[in-house]
Amino acid sequence: MNELAPPPAPDIVAAAQDLVLGLMSMPWGQVSPSVYETGRLVTLAPWLTGHGERVRWLMGNQRADGSWGAPDGYGLVPTLSATEALLSVLRRGEDTGVRVEALREAAARGLRRLSRCLSGTRLSLPDMPAIELIVPSLVARINDHLADNGMSAALVLPAGMSEAPLAAVREWVASEEEIPQKLLHALEIAGDAAHGAAAVHVTEIGTVGASPAASAAWLGDRGPSEPAHPVRWHLEAVVRRHGGPVPVGLPITVFERGWVLSWLARAGIPFEVPPEMLVDLRTAIGPAGTSAGAGLPPDADTTSVALYALTLLGQPQEPGSLWAFETPTHFCTWQGEEGASVSVNAHVLDAFGQYAALRPEAAPAYAPAIRKLSAWLREQQRQDGSWDDRWHASRYYGTASCGLALHEFGGAEAADAVRAGVEWVLDTQRDDGGWGRWTGTVEETAYALQLLLFAGSGQRVTEAAARGYAYLLRSADVSDGPPLWHDKDLYRPLAVVRAAVLAAMHLAQSRSLVVRLAGQV
Repeated sequence: MNELAPPPAPDIVAAAQDLVLGLMSMPWGQVSPSVYETGRLVTLAPWLTGHGERVRWLMGNQRADGSWGAPDGYGLVPTLSATEALLSVLRRGEDTGVRVEALREAAARGLRRLSRCLSGTRLSLPDMPAIELIVPSLVARINDHLADNGMSAALVLPAGMSEAPLAAVREWVASEEEIPQKLLHALEIAGDAAHGAAAVHVTEIGTVGASPAASAAWLGDRGPSEPAHPVRWHLEAVVRRHGGPVPVGLPITVFERGWVLSWLARAGIPFEVPPEMLVDLRTAIGPAGTSAGAGLPPDADTTSVALYALTLLGQPQEPGSLWAFETPTHFCTWQGEEGASVSVNAHVLDAFGQYAALRPEAAPAYAPAIRKLSAWLREQQRQDGSWDDRWHASRYYGTASCGLALHEFGGAEAADAVRAGVEWVLDTQRDDGGWGRWTGTVEETAYALQLLLFAGSGQRVTEAAARGYAYLLRSADVSDGPPLWHDKDLYRPLAVVRAAVLAAMHLAQSRSLVVRLAGQV
């Protein structure tokens, strides 16, 4: 027996069915904890259940260099948040079960790391939601702590960033004028103006902006005095579900269900969907589309993936709500978006293409948009064959999203672009068989494998897929992977990632040669 052979393959159909049924038991979604969001709750809601656990969780996640979070600029926001949170605990003199000396040392290491990072000339920040507001707000809070301790040294803002946008937003919130729904997701940056802001609408489940930090900021000092307040109840439910630390965004009900169902159905895995889940998904899509979850604005990404999933499952719904997101050149994620996302446009292409394929009589109405999307996606392809997306840290996600959509619905004009994407995936496989930006991960390997197995061909593709499949068999626990999805902080939608991995494994298992070769890796 080959001792290096991968372990036996799991029962993909049973695992997929369990995953789908599990969505019903956790309707708000399954999301990894966030350093940024947890740090904001430590500062804003020390009265909330699990305060000590949050502080200890932050302490346990600090890196040896004093930072928190991922490399390549992704660590700035979480390091600012965690450092400011520890300084707030020290200022209040709280007993959190952590020695004061340990808190001081962790905060000092965070400050040293931030000082080096912000004073350097090579700081490159990723395109994260509200980063231009979050960074100035946290730098100002930390500098206030330093001033209160008689320290003249202060953190500086990154080059090209200023306090002006933050000041404008705070004036806007204080004016009681209507606030854009997308801004509510980061309401905590408004400081005191967020407390009870009259223009804020609390959702039926008690969340503000689908964000624990935004919810706590709006609740303010009413938290300890009004334990029966709906927002307090919502926050208590979130922290109890996660054992203290909290995710950066919750709920993500529609987002999670759309992605899970579409990954599994696209790969051809047989599974049954609870009828009420399909009804919920259909009714969530209104004339303006649907949002990822309660408290967030409608967006083209969630809308298109939900529509695509429904069509794959034999419940097609006319995708006319997506026209609200069309611009002269592409489709925006939401109205007023700065920048553009290739994955969003790939998913809109999926939704239009799949609907037109199932309803040929409707195809002429969508043909111009399909051609437009295909052309725009081809224009966005990098010279090396990959695609880089603003909603994910890994190019494997963007490349799989664009490559799969173009392969299926882009027409003959897209063949060269798809081929180039496949070649980039082949060229970037790691020695252990996996794929990944910083290290090999099951998530990124799943994206790479799907593109190879759907759109690739030939011996080289087969051999690479076999090595990738063997890697997944050895590393199938998705809970251990790094967060890679963009929000205020990087996050990991656990069920979505699990579905992507199951889809890749199912595709590999459908190719007997891939499975046989994997046993020899």
